[in-house]
Amino acid sequence: MKNFVKTAVASALLVSIAGLPALADANVPLKHDSEYVIDGKIYGMPKAKIYREDYNGPAVVGDYVTMVPHLAELDYKGNKEHEVRMDVFSQKVEVAPGVSYNAWTFGGSVPGPVLHVREGDRVVFKMKNRSTEEVVITKPFKGAAPYYNQVAQNQLQKHEPVVAPMPHSMDFHSGTVAANDKWATIAPGETIEFEWIANYAGTYMYHCGTSSVLMHTAMGQYGAVVVSPKEGYPTDKEVDQEYVIVQSEMYLSEMGDGYIYDHSAALARDPSHVVFNGHVSALSENPLKSNAGDRVRIHFLNAGPSGTSSFHVIGAIFDRVWAEGDPRNTWYGMQTVLLGASSSATVEFIVPEEGVYKLVDHEFADAERGAAGALYAGPRKTK
Repeated sequence: MKNFVKTAVASALLVSIAGLPALADANVPLKHDSEYVIDGKIYGMPKAKIYREDYNGPAVVGDYVTMVPHLAELDYKGNKEHEVRMDVFSQKVEVAPGVSYNAWTFGGSVPGPVLHVREGDRVVFKMKNRSTEEVVITKPFKGAAPYYNQVAQNQLQKHEPVVAPMPHSMDFHSGTVAANDKWATIAPGETIEFEWIANYAGTYMYHCGTSSVLMHTAMGQYGAVVVSPKEGYPTDKEVDQEYVIVQSEMYLSEMGDGYIYDHSAALARDPSHVVFNGHVSALSENPLKSNAGDRVRIHFLNAGPSGTSSFHVIGAIFDRVWAEGDPRNTWYGMQTVLLGASSSATVEFIVPEEGVYKLVDHEFADAERGAAGALYAGPRKTK
């Protein structure tokens, strides 16, 4: 684990210069002279770097970067610096049987990879615009993220590399930075590098912020960052299974022997498909697993780009719901969680019996467009 702790005196001086209470934040880890601390949170990241590099290695790098619905275990104590890469490029992906399109992606899948960090962690992020390259994600790479093995085991989207030159950017909702700097658009062949601190616990969306944001997001450029609370959730020791679900809309029209993005349909909010984890069959072909009596935790993100979600598990009650994944935002005994575009919730429920539990958007028009899946529960195990 890397530690960039400056002396208490130096940290206190930095904060005092900013005219803020110094002593309470004196021992917060700082790395750059530009940084300062307010209420124990670090701000003032250095300027982003944009450059060209000769890189054709794994497009996704990071020890805690996975494919939905998986969530990497945080097997370290305290805080850590994460070196993360998610290159941007195109892939032909299937979203329903017989329905494929040339998606714009982070890392090759729709949605993009899941990043798991802890509140207070530092992320050093790199992204190369490789939209002029045919990038393969279905073979193993040395030094690649766990995401790659999970893609290889679950090729429901039938990933095929394609070329679609286009400027792109990255907008992490989990980052507290100047958007005009860190979320800058880069041209094909360019790499952007910047840092951010996970100052707030929760489940956050990331997406491309290049205009048209509606188009870039609907084309597949979105994903989730789960920032676990520094002190954890009160039920951490009771949780048996933990998953990530991302809901999103597709706006596709048939053209020739394939499908293309339909911007008019997107503006009219008339999706062709509404999906969990990028495919109408993502959570039916590969259902979530548990046992009777398990406490299941789901980090649920509605990526939109425009619709709402009313997430419901048929046969279960959410006995804990943390709005946006923040442990201070606690609700109890909820049947359905209503989420606007880019909103999230961390939900927990007890699996009451052995059986099949349908996961649906209770806005049934969207469920019939594909926003449905299942959790299969086996017999209760003696703990």
